[in-house]
Amino acid sequence: MIYSNGMGAKKSIHAGNAKVDFNVDFTHKLCAALMLHPFRNASGENSLSLIIGSLCVKHPNLFGQGEKLHFLWDKGLRDSNILFTYRKPKSEWLLQHGFTIQHTLSPELGIHGIPVDNLSRIVSGGVNLSRFSAGVDLVEPANNNWSIKTSVKFEHVRPVNEDGRSISRDLHGLPVTCSGGYYDSMVVVKQESRYAEANDRTFSQFSLQIEQGIAILSKWLIFNKFKFVASKGLKLGPAFLLTSLTGGSIVGDIAPYQAFTIGGQGSVRGYAEGAVGSGRSCLIANSELTFSLNPMVEGVAFLDCGSDMGTGRLVPGNPGLRHGKPGHGLGVGYGVRLKSRVGYFQVDYAVNAFQQRTVYIKFSNIS
Repeated sequence: MIYSNGMGAKKSIHAGNAKVDFNVDFTHKLCAALMLHPFRNASGENSLSLIIGSLCVKHPNLFGQGEKLHFLWDKGLRDSNILFTYRKPKSEWLLQHGFTIQHTLSPELGIHGIPVDNLSRIVSGGVNLSRFSAGVDLVEPANNNWSIKTSVKFEHVRPVNEDGRSISRDLHGLPVTCSGGYYDSMVVVKQESRYAEANDRTFSQFSLQIEQGIAILSKWLIFNKFKFVASKGLKLGPAFLLTSLTGGSIVGDIAPYQAFTIGGQGSVRGYAEGAVGSGRSCLIANSELTFSLNPMVEGVAFLDCGSDMGTGRLVPGNPGLRHGKPGHGLGVGYGVRLKSRVGYFQVDYAVNAFQQRTVYIKFSNIS
């Protein structure tokens, strides 16, 4: 069972044109607590370790010309995120553009996590990723339902163990970086194209991301990666059918953490995150039929499937095979959605190909 409960308080303070948002959530994730053995075994921790806090600072007009400043800090159970963004509006000679600096720290479960309980749960493989990035982006205005965003950024990725110390190899003694050292560096040029069209009975969405790694110095990564997501929604009488297809591939120099992961609530339900497989390519299909039970409650039936297209063995170190991941999986199930003035309550019951049952429970506040 995966149980997630987000409850907390939010406070906004206005100082001139600046807006400061404070948000503190008390979150209990039973599955996450079992996945991360330091959380499970730590002797000095108490209930305060379950607190997830976030601080958001926004300024809509920093220098009086429509410049936007955004600062975000998130602290999770075993992860953190610091994000700073400064964005300028479109001018006569330059598109809307922004500058971003970000640092994240999170467990790497999708690739190096070890699946257990018929692939329905995953435990830490002792690898966490510390990522620092800084870059610029240009946003082209939407035209004929299309929007395009281009970015260039520098990335520095450093794997660390549960104690925060840099590592170059996993528990099996295999490299966790492409360089073979304690970190990877790269410059990434990325273009995101999005298309959206909707009417009263149907909608269509398509997104395409293309990334190119450029080696400015020796041992910097050179790769080409693309990912697409195509979605189609159709109203069928009182029900609504949503289907989506996600795929991608990467060629060139990659580290294990750059591989595509398959499995999890946002991928193939019934499996833990990355428990289906990890590969240089992937293909994931999702179908969900939603029907109204009353004005506040909806029922859902879903079918998910995914595959690494036989490319799991091409990931450096072959972590998928070493951890017993099949490379393909199927999940079916049903659920309910409850909307209220207090929040949004969601329950999903999924069964994977090994007849292992998983219940996902999620409650979120309405902001």
